[in-house]
Amino acid sequence: MDFFLPPSLPAEGIPWQRVLPPLIPRLSGIYGQYNWSSKLLIPETDNTSTAEVNCDESGFTVQVDVKHFNPQDLMVKVIGDFVEVQGKHEEKKDGQGVTTRQFNRRYRIPKGVDTMALESAVSPDGILIISAPMLQTEDSRIQT
Repeated sequence: MDFFLPPSLPAEGIPWQRVLPPLIPRLSGIYGQYNWSSKLLIPETDNTSTAEVNCDESGFTVQVDVKHFNPQDLMVKVIGDFVEVQGKHEEKKDGQGVTTRQFNRRYRIPKGVDTMALESAVSPDGILIISAPMLQTEDSRIQT
């Protein structure tokens, strides 16, 4: 069986309230023992961390907001031409289960950056700062 999409979608997107009721009974409310709504069908954007990446003649810097993580919850590693940042934090609630917050980010390291001198630290404000200087070339050694 072939399915065809209409030539254009409404400006506000797909009308889920008209599409889903035949597929899923009781679109909002309780289904079985679970409360749910149609908003659960749309994945949330990950707002656990924001980042700022800079690269100039002084070096390469990445600043990642990790306020919701402890330093021991974070891992920074270089894989090929990328620096990878991972964070995972679990909180156990009193008999209520476990809440987990995690993220994975990759940032391309520009050519000319000394990856062997890459350093990372968390500021008191909860900002992870990853930095590395530019590689020293013969021209830059002569000028200094």
